Amino acid sequence: MSIRTGADYIQAIKSRKPEVWLGGRRITNLSEEPIFKQPIEELAKLYDMQYDPKYQDRITHVCEETGERVNNAFLIPRNGGDLKARRELFEIWAKATFGLMGRTPDFLATVVTAMASNDWFFREYGDQWGDNIVNYYKYIRDNDLFLTHAIINPQNDRSKASNDQVDMYTHLGVVRETDEGLIVRGSKMLATLAPLTDEVIIYSYPSFKPGDEKYAISFALPIDTPGLRILCREATQDGTRSTWDHPLASRFEEMDAVLVFNDVLVPWNRVFINQNVEAGNLLYPKTGINLQPSHQSAIRGLVKISFVTEVACSIADSIGVDGFLNVQNQLTELLQGVETIRALVRVSEYEYDTTPYGEAIPAIVPLETVRGILPKLYPRAIEILQIIGAGGLLMSPTGADFTNPELTEDMNKYYGGREGVPADDRVRLFKLAWDLCGEAFGQRLVQYERYYSGDPVRKMAMFYNTHKRKNPTYPMVEEALKESLEMSKIKVMN
Repeated sequence: MSIRTGADYIQAIKSRKPEVWLGGRRITNLSEEPIFKQPIEELAKLYDMQYDPKYQDRITHVCEETGERVNNAFLIPRNGGDLKARRELFEIWAKATFGLMGRTPDFLATVVTAMASNDWFFREYGDQWGDNIVNYYKYIRDNDLFLTHAIINPQNDRSKASNDQVDMYTHLGVVRETDEGLIVRGSKMLATLAPLTDEVIIYSYPSFKPGDEKYAISFALPIDTPGLRILCREATQDGTRSTWDHPLASRFEEMDAVLVFNDVLVPWNRVFINQNVEAGNLLYPKTGINLQPSHQSAIRGLVKISFVTEVACSIADSIGVDGFLNVQNQLTELLQGVETIRALVRVSEYEYDTTPYGEAIPAIVPLETVRGILPKLYPRAIEILQIIGAGGLLMSPTGADFTNPELTEDMNKYYGGREGVPADDRVRLFKLAWDLCGEAFGQRLVQYERYYSGDPVRKMAMFYNTHKRKNPTYPMVEEALKESLEMSKIKVMN
């Protein structure tokens, strides 16, 4: 199979029967469930873009191995041109959702591609694990599958290791090995979009300690594997509100979930790491699997912050406040933030490194800098949006009010913007902003931006420690002190 269409994707959704729980009820017909219906359509549009002549050559390529056309997320980059080809995909798909869906299919496809291009790491613990990751990569590439992932433990007692929890299978671990594979039990999170995906891949941040062997695992399974339960968070919208009143929340709900494994069988050919603390802890630093998806995340984040900045500028323009100095300062703060991130993304591509195995990886320092800036810039952008929109964000009528002739005069008189901005345009714009900065949908987007790549405080500390390790001395300081010392000697002598 080559790239699939939106219809192929929707058909796959209809054919699967994952155990999905939402609001205390089991969802048995995902494609007709109001909460999921529009997000499924939005994801289907991405797949259709693969057949659109306007985009096809920009987001897909012909695979040398199979001769079939595949998504650029499955391209193993060998040079800067390949990185730019992947950037085109990341950018085009992110713009299709305004950057509001962080876990579109390209994200995990990039992760698995990075794993497969570093199969040497898995082979250090057994050739079968290396074969498994390569074969799995080919399987999802050739079937154009959509993955979610779950990489952290449930938020119970974080002061205790996995093996010290009250129930030893609170965290996902191996119960026993069988001839068919591993039997696993426990839970993992945070599986974004899980109900709408084809497969799930499990791995972990490097935090295993001696005694954690049964938890140090990595594998992949179909999302409807028997025994795998998907517990959704409360939805941010009910799927029935109009796109007029909620132009974003009604389209881009990206459901998050906790995954519970009730003695699930993982076939041996789907196991990548088996109860190995060392392998579990070295997966990230040795394979760099966070680097390639960081490229996708940075571009997606750039599109998202650009969109919010446009909304803030539009709000200010629509009510004629962008001539005020304080508003200009706030908008410039956002515009310069966008340009900073844009520059960092480009630098990461131009200053790429090539690993000993021939994989081109974008420069990590600029991408980690984006990770440091965005969790602060995005909440600030939302705050600026709230400040500029002010009370106007709280007084928007509904689309129904505009359709009632008895209210037409009031609508036009009291809800219009500056000269040339009619009432319905201004109200619809403010509703767009409200979805971003007032609705539960928008608050979830803020929380996502803070934590999508892990604890931002820890990430900042890791950045500093890595910088210090690579730069153990301060040559400019030493030079300045040396020069001043030499100069002081000359002056003393004089």
